[in-house]
Order: sequence, then structure tokens, then C-alpha cells
Amino acid sequence: MTKAVFIDRDGVINEVMTSRVKHVNHPSNFYFLKGALEGLRELTEMGFHLFVVTNQGGVGLGFLQEKTLKKIHDKMVLEVENAGGVIKDIAYCCHKPKEGCSCRKPSPGMILDLADRYDIDLTKSYMIGDRETDIEAGRKAGVTTIKIGGEIGKADFLAIHLLEAADHIRSREKK
Repeated sequence: MTKAVFIDRDGVINEVMTSRVKHVNHPSNFYFLKGALEGLRELTEMGFHLFVVTNQGGVGLGFLQEKTLKKIHDKMVLEVENAGGVIKDIAYCCHKPKEGCSCRKPSPGMILDLADRYDIDLTKSYMIGDRETDIEAGRKAGVTTIKIGGEIGKADFLAIHLLEAADHIRSREKK
């Protein structure tokens, strides 16, 4: 079995709700956050499979077309690869908020589906997110959770950005 890091997208990998971009509705609106590319490279170098798990209700609400979402993800994956990281797969929930699906975080559906498909050992894996819904999904899936920014809430650990989260994981892996 393989170990993995499940990573929320908006607010962890890329900017959202900043002076530069409110929502990522086009590839040109995708800007990496400080430490994101370095953190993804570091996690890849540690041997983790990296999976992006993201709620994208804007598709269900009609603010974003799924083909545009795929172009945004293609840009992200290419830039991560150019920086030395590898995103193994991306799972996204396009359902409207409150639609009651099993994939939208805080439900663990996306994480559990990826774990089944890629033979992931959840007890050796992590979820990194910036919202309590990310942390709740990770906890329900049985992974160690790291929250980016804000207050720790129900997360196991708190980090300023993705690079600090990767550094924390590296220190735990050495034990």
C-alpha cells in the first residue's frame, strides 16, 4: 500500500478571494500561493502520491463549465511538474452546495474513492486544507489532518502554507 497526501486546491495551492482574484473561473485566474510549488515538490520527493480533492460547486451553479475547470487543472498540473512535483490525480465535486452528494467535503467520498483506486494506506496519509470542511473530510477518512492558516480547529496540526505543512510531514516521517 502507498502513502498519500490529499490536498484542497483553493486557499492551499492557489489564491482565492484576494485582491488579484476572487474566484478561479479561468486558467488566467490561477495563481500559486507562496510555498505551494515548493511544498508539492517536497512531498513528491518524500515518495507521497499527491491528490487534489476540491469542491467546485461553481460548475453545478453554472458559474464555470467543466471543460474550463479541466483546463485550469491542466495548467496547475503542468506548472507543478515544471517545479518538480507530481499530482497523481484530481478529484472534484461539481455538485451544488447542499445537494447532499457523498463526494462534497466534508464528506470523505473523494478521498475514499482515490484511496480505493490507488491502493492508499490511509493510516500513513494526510489531508491538507484551509477550511474545517477539509479537515472533517480527512478525519472521516482516517488520515492525519493539517490546516493551512487560521486557527487549528479540529485539525491535528496547523501550518502557515503548504511548504510548512510539507516540512512538518518530513519531520514526522523521520521518526
